[in-house]
Amino acid sequence: MSSFFVYVIYSPSRDKYYVGQTSDLDKRLEEHNSHFYSESYTSMSDDWILTKSLPCQDRALALKIEKHIKKNRSRKYVDDFVQYPSIGERLISKYSKNEQ
Repeated sequence: MSSFFVYVIYSPSRDKYYVGQTSDLDKRLEEHNSHFYSESYTSMSDDWILTKSLPCQDRALALKIEKHIKKNRSRKYVDDFVQYPSIGERLISKYSKNEQ
């Protein structure tokens, strides 16, 4: 069973995505929407919705995939990651092999 997730949330009012990782999706989404992280990127809005979650076997894998997505710095890449499950599958395969 997965204990960590890479997630993508979206703010319709700002038309922005945010990528993160967590072990508790519901709690994390609530924290973003309640401005729990008052100085964070997500504090600009309170209408974040979960658009994608990718289960990962551990935090190390989730962090690698989150870093990969953020490093791309591309709205198109995030759109594709959200839309096409095969991208997440390939990332899990790629970064799981690196851990062995």
